[in-house]
Amino acid sequence: MAPVLDFWLDFASTYSYPAMMRMASLAQAGGIGVRYRPFLLGPPFKAQSWETSPFNLYVAKGRNMWRDLERLCSDLNLPFRRPELFPQNSLLAARVALVGLRVTWGEEFCRAVFRAEFAEGRQLDDAGVVGDILAALNVASGPVLESARSDEIKAALRQQTSEAQWLGIDGASSFTTADGELFWSNNRLERALAWARDGR
Repeated sequence: MAPVLDFWLDFASTYSYPAMMRMASLAQAGGIGVRYRPFLLGPPFKAQSWETSPFNLYVAKGRNMWRDLERLCSDLNLPFRRPELFPQNSLLAARVALVGLRVTWGEEFCRAVFRAEFAEGRQLDDAGVVGDILAALNVASGPVLESARSDEIKAALRQQTSEAQWLGIDGASSFTTADGELFWSNNRLERALAWARDGR
């Protein structure tokens, strides 16, 4: 069986954007399967008494992050537009992603959500925006949004967020391997894939 890497992402996360856009081609080239694991950073942040992103709490850190992300996206030829609101409420997008990842369109939905937020400056908590993304994927939004609001999907997202905390994940993007190694942020993606493949 092909080795597998778990990709823990929050749609509000800045560095999850380039990681998501790079993951599929890099994983395919390395013969590695990917499990996309949407979760919410809010609970891990609150456990550290943070009411918002550390990039907002520490002004210099945030300023450096935004400039770094601009350079990174330019290097990768990714469009970039800084969202007016940061961090965005990613709850609806995460629930819809869980619906899609159970079938065939989840991975592409994840990429489209990041494009909508960080390339187009759209609001992720707007059901209309999520509906537009689904329509572009030829997915009927009504049944999906209904499923995303179900107790089953709500519980699945809570469980996945709790699992992320149990693993010690307090930032995104993060990557975990079958043998328990944890790698954090876009700039560790290649290393995480290599470890998933080679076990070291």
